[in-house]
Amino acid sequence: MWGYGGRYYWGRKERKREGIAVLFAWMSSEERHLKNYVELYSSLGWNSLVCHSQFLNMFFPDKAEALAFDILNRIVEELKTRPCPLVFMSFSGGPKACMYKVLQIIEGKCKLQLNLDDRRLVRDCISGHIYDSSPVDFTSVLGREFIVHPSVLKMSRPPKVLSWMVNSISDCLDALFLNKFESQRAEYWQTLYSSVSMGAPYLIVCSESDDLASYQVICNFSQRLQELGADVKLVTMSGSPHVGHFRLYPFDYKAAVTELLGKAAAVYSQRIRRLEGERLGVEGTHDEISEPIGDLRKAVESPNQSFCGVTIQPSDNFFMPSSVGYYEGRDMGSLQDEHKEDLIHLHNPPRINAHGVLGQVLFDVCVPKTVEDWDIKSSASLSRQPYSSTRRHAPFNPIKCILRSRL
Repeated sequence: MWGYGGRYYWGRKERKREGIAVLFAWMSSEERHLKNYVELYSSLGWNSLVCHSQFLNMFFPDKAEALAFDILNRIVEELKTRPCPLVFMSFSGGPKACMYKVLQIIEGKCKLQLNLDDRRLVRDCISGHIYDSSPVDFTSVLGREFIVHPSVLKMSRPPKVLSWMVNSISDCLDALFLNKFESQRAEYWQTLYSSVSMGAPYLIVCSESDDLASYQVICNFSQRLQELGADVKLVTMSGSPHVGHFRLYPFDYKAAVTELLGKAAAVYSQRIRRLEGERLGVEGTHDEISEPIGDLRKAVESPNQSFCGVTIQPSDNFFMPSSVGYYEGRDMGSLQDEHKEDLIHLHNPPRINAHGVLGQVLFDVCVPKTVEDWDIKSSASLSRQPYSSTRRHAPFNPIKCILRSRL
């Protein structure tokens, strides 16, 4: 498939896979050049998504961003079907031509945006980074060397006319866009270093004989990653040319890649367990919060039930504020009706029989059954009774007052 800044395709795609390796190939590479790497990952049970970037992507970030966005959409589509470990493998100038824009889109730092869930899905699956003859400190001088390099031109010695044209164009670009190029270069290195936050291990394969990827630059990059807390393994192949390490040292190269993929699978497994544990912890917190809320709801629905160790039961000693109405003989209504009427009702409020023993004690007399039998005396005669004298010195009893007012 072709994108704005290059093309990408599945080198190998099987339903049963251990993981996915995204190969950011070097410029001027062809499908046959990546065949050995695709077979290597296939032998280890990994699928391969190959990306070929255009040379101008290294100088025009918008082209690299468009290609990176298309690749990420393809990765997201695959991971939604079945999540698995994801490893980024970069050759030569591949990080500058595309891969660093992939990292920026995942972090939400580009104009082209994935939604938050898709970004999180990809980030959770990234489990390893492999650099082969990379990363390259891409300056204008190095850009000239790339253009006229035998691996790019497919010839041992470039024509002098071509070298002169390349140098002239490079000088003009430096004069017009030098500040912009330096800003892009700083952004590029900062993005590579920030990938440490993803918690994935690194494998860096290089050679002191590499005339494009500076050995000193790669060593400094490796050391800086370690200072930032990354798990880094630097493998130096003696005498191998640029992107020629696998061809000269196939067994050593395969062993290093196999070790990195094993680490990636372990990192992914641990990360998934941790994320599942966090989700279960959040769900448990919700359950703990919902339990007291559920108890409160039950207590409101059944006010006679105990809540927090305190039992609420209507009794004779339950004091009601004077501003709340009280009705005798009314059945218990719904809670909503009670709120509407602003009343509190009690089941079967206690009654006092005036003809019983308690009635006699309260009134000191036997109350007649009919009003006609009452003997209403004048206040003067009442004042002469010993009963009146006794009441005057007795303690105030509000229940007597209420019951007498009813009678």
